[in-house]
Amino acid sequence: MMAESKRDYYEVLGVEKNADEATLKKAYRVLAKKYHPDMNPGDAEAEKKFKEASEAYAVLSDPDKRRQYDQFGHAAFENGGPGEFSGFDFNSADFSDLFGDLFGDLFGGGRSRSRSYNGPMKGANVRTSVRITFEEAVFGCEKELDLTLKEPCKTCNGTGAKPGTQPETCTKCGGKGQVVMTSQTLFGMMQNVQTCPECRGTGKIIKDKCTSCHGTGFTSEKKKISVSIPAGIDSGQSVRIREKGEPGQNGGPRGDLLVEVLIQRHEKFQRQDMNIFSVAPISYAQAVLGGEVLIDTVDGKVSYDVKPGTQTDTKVRLKGKGVPSLRNKQVRGDQYVTLIVQVPTKLSNEAKNLLRKFDEETGNSLRSTEEYRDKKKKGFFSK
Repeated sequence: MMAESKRDYYEVLGVEKNADEATLKKAYRVLAKKYHPDMNPGDAEAEKKFKEASEAYAVLSDPDKRRQYDQFGHAAFENGGPGEFSGFDFNSADFSDLFGDLFGDLFGGGRSRSRSYNGPMKGANVRTSVRITFEEAVFGCEKELDLTLKEPCKTCNGTGAKPGTQPETCTKCGGKGQVVMTSQTLFGMMQNVQTCPECRGTGKIIKDKCTSCHGTGFTSEKKKISVSIPAGIDSGQSVRIREKGEPGQNGGPRGDLLVEVLIQRHEKFQRQDMNIFSVAPISYAQAVLGGEVLIDTVDGKVSYDVKPGTQTDTKVRLKGKGVPSLRNKQVRGDQYVTLIVQVPTKLSNEAKNLLRKFDEETGNSLRSTEEYRDKKKKGFFSK
């Protein structure tokens, strides 16, 4: 590739010419992760862009090479150019720090995992669920769970080895739990730290396994664990119980127990965040004349004064009758009640006559159609 056909290195990385080292690294990481050949197998264009970005970063991240590039451009690295470099060598660039992070992001390795695998490790978390009532979710409750959990084997004291024997140091990794794999890349030979396949990261090999735990170091035991469900919890939320999960390794702490709460459906109440919604029936007389009615809440029945002339589907608010806040159970939401006017379906003859009399006094709606027809016959309405 001739110098004049190359894109400007700053343009390749998408940075300004005064970009500092951190900006260069950040820009290159984005491009390298996007176009890396392992992430785009068989994509020649992606590989080309990856090499282009790598070349640009290798030059601009080196103060001396950057100074030469800023003065002479691409000619600084062409044979016979004014710069000191004869050709470009990727192996001269320091990618160790950046690619330790980059390959960690891509493949799960990298510097963040370089610690010894056979050191103290926290145990795995255990997940379970508990079903509670609507009211228990509102006010909180105590529940007892029956679980089967791992415990250190009492026969071998958690070593996994037959009593009277001891685990031996893994000869493949020397007890480190990790092995270093070397591979050839675009940038030369690179080393990648992996879990030892022989001891699976423990650093130990058990030749004579304990017959109680079969070499695992753990046995299963049934346990009863109490869990406090806080007031105001919602369905799908979890309660964390510290160090009630699986045992740790090499002296590490136990994992946690995560208890997911499942709330049963209520026949009268529905919930949205901290508010409760319900429906309350009122009689026709109560709707027309107003008066005191009793409404169901999670705290029991409460009295509410219905205004005269209340229409069906009227919504009222009962302040402070909702769900408590998880952060402060003294703070509660509201209950929103939809009033539904009930139409009686069974009336005595006396009640029917009284209702007809009522209708005559309030608009005679029962005879409105008949009166319309009479007026139409008499010509009160034009065609």
